[in-house]
Parts: sequence; C-alpha cells; structure tokens
Amino acid sequence: MRRFLSIILIGTLALGIAACAKEPAPSTAASENTEVTTEALTEDPVDNSDDKFVSAYPAFKVTSESLDGKYWVEACAYEGENVSPQLSWEPVEGATTYVIYMVDLTAYNIIHWKSEGITETNLPQGWASSDDYTGPRPPSGSTNQYNIYVFALKAPVERVKGSVRAQAVKLQEFMDGLDTDAEGNTGNIVAVGRIIGYRTGK
Repeated sequence: MRRFLSIILIGTLALGIAACAKEPAPSTAASENTEVTTEALTEDPVDNSDDKFVSAYPAFKVTSESLDGKYWVEACAYEGENVSPQLSWEPVEGATTYVIYMVDLTAYNIIHWKSEGITETNLPQGWASSDDYTGPRPPSGSTNQYNIYVFALKAPVERVKGSVRAQAVKLQEFMDGLDTDAEGNTGNIVAVGRIIGYRTGK
C-alpha cells in the first residue's frame, strides 16, 4: 500500500514539474518594448500641419509652467496678475532672434502678446512688459483658445506688425511678413513653435 502511494506521489510531482517547464518565462524584451511603445504613444508630436497660420513652417516644441492642464493660470489672466506666461524651448539651429505672438483665436484673432528681439529661450512668468502683453479676458461663461507662437528667425525684421489689444484681421499677413528680414532677404523663418491654452470667463 505504501509503495502504491509512493508511486502516485512521485507521478503527481513529475506532472507538476513538467507543467512548470512548459509555462514560458516572462520576456524582458517584451516588457521593454511595451514601455517604449507607451512612451511613444503618450509623447505629443511636434507638428504644425493642423494650424492654418503656420502649417508651411517646420515646428519646434514650446513648453510652459503657466498652464494648469489645458488652461492658462489665474496669474496670466487680465483679472489676475496680468503677467505673461512662462515659456521655454530649445535653441533653434540657425536662428538669431525670436518673435512671439499670443492670439485669441476664438475672439477674432485679438493679439494679447507681441514681443520681438528675443534672444533668450527661457522666459520667466511676467517677462513681457505691460505694453507687450495683456492677459486673457473672455466673456463670462465663454472658454476661449489662446495660442502662443514663437517664431525662430535668421535675422531681425524691419517691423513686427500688429498691435496688442487689437483684432488682427491680417494675422496671416503679419506672420508671413516675418519671413523677409530687414535687408529684404526671404526665407527668414527657420521654424515656428506653438503652445495652446484656454481660459474661461468668470
């Protein structure tokens, strides 16, 4: 009887070991590939193709600490501290100067920020003067879209058109005008970075 039980026990153990041997071990390579794929899917592409104003130009990435999710923070709003958003980008090869436009695309392209002659690539919050910047102030209950465009230029231009606090009916013309430098040379725009934020009126 004992011998019979021993035979059964040995047989059961052998089957268990065989089953474990058939079960494949987790693949480290597969795990690594999954992580890489996830990062690729969550990383925002740098692309201007969906923006009619700058789709003709190469893009570069602009970031801002003044965004709370998709919304410009209270400090940057007109009813807040009315200070310009923080902006950062990597230096663009071939560019010597940068121009910024911030435009309310919901309210007939009103310009909220226009600065030129920029050589820094990390602008702290509140960098722009009060003449160059006025914060978002959408009507109560309205959520407006405010795009910031950073133009990387080979050389300064004769004039950066448009006025802060004014509607830019010819915004496309203003932006395309940056492609000709002060000496009349064309092909002046190296690339355009942009960042999008929203603000809801109170």
